[in-house]
Amino acid sequence: MAHTTRPLILVTNDDGIYAPGIAALVEVARTFGDVVVVAPDKPQSGMGHAITINSTLRVDKVPAHTGAEAWSCSGTPVDCVKMAVNKLLPRTPDLCVSGINHGANHSINIIYSGTMSAAIEAAIEGIPAIGFSLLNHSIEADFSAAKVAAAAVIAQVLKNGLPNGVCLNVNIPKLHIDEIKGLKVCRQGRASWIEDLDERTDPSGRTYYWLTGHFESFEPDSDDTDVWALHHGYVSVVPAQFDLTAHSALGGLSEMNSVSLSTIEQS
Repeated sequence: MAHTTRPLILVTNDDGIYAPGIAALVEVARTFGDVVVVAPDKPQSGMGHAITINSTLRVDKVPAHTGAEAWSCSGTPVDCVKMAVNKLLPRTPDLCVSGINHGANHSINIIYSGTMSAAIEAAIEGIPAIGFSLLNHSIEADFSAAKVAAAAVIAQVLKNGLPNGVCLNVNIPKLHIDEIKGLKVCRQGRASWIEDLDERTDPSGRTYYWLTGHFESFEPDSDDTDVWALHHGYVSVVPAQFDLTAHSALGGLSEMNSVSLSTIEQS
């Protein structure tokens, strides 16, 4: 009988290696393969695709998750993926899963998300990757429905793979599993944060600022977006890529190709 090697699954996040969300994801991932966890030693939310270049990186093996080898990393989520692939794993993983994030990473949030940047970094490395987020910021959030959704998506990706350079951004609404209507593959909705910098004064009299704001969708009625899907009780599944080229604008800018720099007057 031929020996079948179990998939090797890298688990990471941006909320830190001891966050409840990553514990839930490890539990799910272990049902599909051999799991290695490499995650930040402290919360790294909102780090985007930041990497550590001006200080040292350290990793420590920790007894953080039952049934999985776990490493705590002093760097960002992207650092964790780089460290895992280049130093810690015995081979290239068959899958990288990131999360389960405490809070939404749909729409414009993907730009700032450490959770999704870890998944995108894995995609850059040629590894199928999925980022999972639950629309619940509470440290006591119920991850029951998120675990069911994660298992369903992981099973599909392990079975069918993903296009090269593509990862999945999966967001789960804050609902009981019986209230979730299913998975919906959709596009990233156009939205933004309407921001405000709350000005305050510390005890020594110095001014400081606290970033606040509210999320606003620019196309709330478009039923093909992640914003709509989540609002209507679906788990949103958005294929994402690291190619930021605005392909639709290339044709309109083509006249620049004929501009001679020698004829431009210098001011």
